[in-house]
Amino acid sequence: MANQRPFKPRPIVSANNQNRQQGGRRPEKENPHRINNDITAPTVRVVGDNVEPNLVLPLRDALRLADEMELDLIEISPKAEPPVCRIADYQKFLYQQKRKAKEIKAKQTKVVVKEIRFGPQTDDHDYNFKLKHAENFLKEGAKVKAYVFFRGRSIVFKEQGEILLLRFATDLEEIAKVEVMPALEGKKMNMILAPKGKKG
Repeated sequence: MANQRPFKPRPIVSANNQNRQQGGRRPEKENPHRINNDITAPTVRVVGDNVEPNLVLPLRDALRLADEMELDLIEISPKAEPPVCRIADYQKFLYQQKRKAKEIKAKQTKVVVKEIRFGPQTDDHDYNFKLKHAENFLKEGAKVKAYVFFRGRSIVFKEQGEILLLRFATDLEEIAKVEVMPALEGKKMNMILAPKGKKG
């Protein structure tokens, strides 16, 4: 009894299609592509390894070719004229698609920006305390936005603020690069530091 299968195999459908049969009537939700006998276009452009370039075939012939190669016919560009179908192992194709999506997502990881605030006449103790914080943020992969806030008439110390920020960048140069040089915006002079990428 355990060896009995709950469905009849259809002609020109590869073994990989068993997976879509087990999920009932909604293969589109399970599989993001139409495959094999789910493809409805009468004519398709066929691509894949060991397939001649610019091959356009009636669907029946494309299915037969995939079956002869013991692979699946996967519709990858349904809106093309004619739709483009790849001959490949569907499970392997899905795995590669998921791996590509993971790589893209990893590259799009949200960048965290931490802020470090100084006054124009920050003393050494406070400066070193904030320097240590910035080191930790950068080592964790965050960017650091360091800024000097000028209150009231302290704007006359603008140059002093710039010197402080450049000193800050120099003290962190082993682990950080200056992404935005010190620039005055209203009452703030901002500078952005980004962690240096690992070499090799």
